[in-house]
Amino acid sequence: MTIENTNPYFKRHIFFCLNERKNNEACCAQQGAQEAFDHCKAQVKALGLAGPGEVRVNKAGCLDRCSGGPVAVVYPEGVWYTYVDKADIDEIVESHLKNGRVVERLVTPEHLGR
Repeated sequence: MTIENTNPYFKRHIFFCLNERKNNEACCAQQGAQEAFDHCKAQVKALGLAGPGEVRVNKAGCLDRCSGGPVAVVYPEGVWYTYVDKADIDEIVESHLKNGRVVERLVTPEHLGR
């Protein structure tokens, strides 16, 4: 059976890894992930992109891409991003979440895992 959702509740989801490791291993929480999440959520709301039929900004635990961190992933496209600052988040919001265009310069290299 093929499952196809022709009427998704949200057009896009962005998940931010906010995982924090207690053993001093690299993790997204040590690299400003919470601030990036908060900024993204505020930007999505400010642009009127939040809510059913639009965009949902979610927290996530470990997404297992630690060596590329901090990371976020946008669905349904499955595009992984590595970001550095608020300007990167603004670009993801404007280009991908609002206009559906991938920000190529911020795409996490596919070989980077944990």
